Amino acid sequence: MTKRALVTGGAGFVGSHLCDRLLELGHEVVALDNFYTGTRDNLTHLRTHPRFSLFEHDVIEPLPALGSRFDWIFNLACPASPPHYQRDPIFTTKTSFLGTLHGLERATSDGARFFQASTSEVYGDPEVHPQPESYRGSVNTLGPRACYDEGKRVAESLCMDFHRTRGLEVRIVRIFNTYGPRMDPNDGRVVSNFIVQALRGEPLTIYGEGKQTRSFCFVSDLIDGFLLLMQHPDTTGPVNIGNDGEFTMLELAELVRELTGSRSTIVHKPLPADDPTQRRPDLTLARERLGFRHRVPLREGLARTIEYFARHTSEPQRSEASA
Repeated sequence: MTKRALVTGGAGFVGSHLCDRLLELGHEVVALDNFYTGTRDNLTHLRTHPRFSLFEHDVIEPLPALGSRFDWIFNLACPASPPHYQRDPIFTTKTSFLGTLHGLERATSDGARFFQASTSEVYGDPEVHPQPESYRGSVNTLGPRACYDEGKRVAESLCMDFHRTRGLEVRIVRIFNTYGPRMDPNDGRVVSNFIVQALRGEPLTIYGEGKQTRSFCFVSDLIDGFLLLMQHPDTTGPVNIGNDGEFTMLELAELVRELTGSRSTIVHKPLPADDPTQRRPDLTLARERLGFRHRVPLREGLARTIEYFARHTSEPQRSEASA
């Protein structure tokens, strides 16, 4: 059945791919973005699409009318990379709290199903590995990453309070490291920065010894997980979505050098505060309840991402890698 869907943060890396997929499935899509980190360029190909519209709006403010009621509301509005969310940490916290609140209020008035894009950052620097949804996390509430980590944790709390007290249908996904075309080359995340540095022949910056690990999910697999959860009749979540292959930063750097044919060297710098040493999702719930399976291996996904960056990135600003 055709849905009318609202996507906040629709001009972002993940949001734009979600808009694409919803339109491919025949739905009507309205995207909101304040373009703090998102860009109109991510949606240029949809400019004349008859079932798509884009509005500039900051979700810190109550949502505009936007026509008839929505069936689905996807809340993806929030800076997601450390340099972006630490640039104005108060704004980041306000976006997580007020943006989620305004979305939930609109979903309640419309009778819509509400989707909250949460994050693996709610687990902090985990003491349990891999991380299941039942793990409550190890977050430094006073550190420089807390604006994002705690913002997303309170957003989850809001969703569950609306679910319990108002009967709202909510779906909460915890996103693990995601990469692919349309990433911002200067977003400070490790995949984009390694690729940019390799393509320019610059040294690849690794923090610490490079033994910290991450699990990298290609964006199309992530969107698969979103829709499996959103369409599931009774799974509220939270549900981890990602790829449970685990790689050290050194392994990732070597693979990027190989795939780009780069002769870049590797340089080491001190670890930033509260940077997690391990991050890998326990995907048991996603597999058993949703039938989720990731399809794109890291080598293939990196090759597709490198191709995109080579075509769309000419002279990016110098950047350093942060996971």
